[in-house]
Amino acid sequence: MKYRLLACGSALVMAAALSACSSSSDGADEAGGVTTVDVWLMRDSVSAAFQKEFVKGFEAQHPEIKVKVQIQEWDGIGQKITAALASNDAPDVIEAGNTQVAQFAESGGLLDLSDKKDELNGKDWLKGLAEPGSYKGKQYGIPYYAANRVVIYRTDLFEKAGIDAASITTREQWIAATTKLNKGGTQGIYLPGQLWYALGGFIWDEGGDFATESGGSWKGALDSPEALRGMEFYAQLQALGKGPKDSDEDDPPQAEVMAQGQVAQVISTPGGANVVMENNPELKGKLGFFPIPGKTAGTPGAVFTGGSDLVVPAAAGHPDEALTFIKELTGDAWQKKLAVAMSYVPNRTTLASSVAGDPGASAMAVGAANGHATPNTPGWAAVEAENPIKDYMTAVLTGRNAAEEAAKASADITRAMNAGS
Repeated sequence: MKYRLLACGSALVMAAALSACSSSSDGADEAGGVTTVDVWLMRDSVSAAFQKEFVKGFEAQHPEIKVKVQIQEWDGIGQKITAALASNDAPDVIEAGNTQVAQFAESGGLLDLSDKKDELNGKDWLKGLAEPGSYKGKQYGIPYYAANRVVIYRTDLFEKAGIDAASITTREQWIAATTKLNKGGTQGIYLPGQLWYALGGFIWDEGGDFATESGGSWKGALDSPEALRGMEFYAQLQALGKGPKDSDEDDPPQAEVMAQGQVAQVISTPGGANVVMENNPELKGKLGFFPIPGKTAGTPGAVFTGGSDLVVPAAAGHPDEALTFIKELTGDAWQKKLAVAMSYVPNRTTLASSVAGDPGASAMAVGAANGHATPNTPGWAAVEAENPIKDYMTAVLTGRNAAEEAAKASADITRAMNAGS
């Protein structure tokens, strides 16, 4: 996932460090009838105020359990979790990026929580969190919160052009509006050539995927007719602005580009609007949001669902108490509070109304109902590390043959995904 970019020593050294950091108070607490649950949460996934409120409320509701939260950094977290799972002193609950769960489950280091799905309202989980939280038919990750991309737009430029953003519910309408906006010194949309998460949405809308699995092996699928149609739409949209064809949203930072005042739309998480306003306070009150449009008015555009799942290590000392913690944090009351406090999408479709008062989060919630994840296999990490998708997109946008370049990229995806098998 790209919302948080995931440096440490060897796994052996890390495991030793983790063991050395165990709490000396746990034994005393347990002797007194109180069990301490060790929890790893990620930096900035919740505010300090929300964390304090939740822990206070949880401990009041469950006086037999004490919560000790350790905040972890996204940088190097994959290696740190791997080391913890291999140690004898793993925490009881770990927050993991939704696309990371498969690699941890593959090692055998996570508890299978499949039999807990019903009591955790699993039938209503967001697909983009639940699917990557499973591995080989078993559920290891419990959906925690989600975030996905929406369209951030300039309300004043839309009004000047006579466009009602609420009326844009299909791709065709989106292209028409963006074409109308793309005139004079204004870019209809700033869409960098390598925003591959957005491409994924267009491919999923067409019924395609980045890769498909058959008989236990994976094969790149960018050369399928569906994926090629998704790339064709991306190219059509990207041409209605001056986004670079050979870089992603971070080079240059697209929020900073929008802040310059000549961009009508970008595809971003809602938090990007805050960055725009920080760079240009004159745009305060001039930014709005709408879900990425789909092929038909009845279905929002497919989106990549970023976010986190909660997992329990197989070596956890207090698995029952860990489940109690997870049940509370992912339950109705705290999910609603978390969504409002952090502008997140709740973990279940039935809770989407809780962010109705937040324009950005409510637009995300609409899209999240059609959320997807990258191929659910540990081998996908190798694809992202190499990322032939970006090179493919640039090749097509600079005039190379789409089918030929898609076949090359698909072969690279196939090789990377199966390298360790």
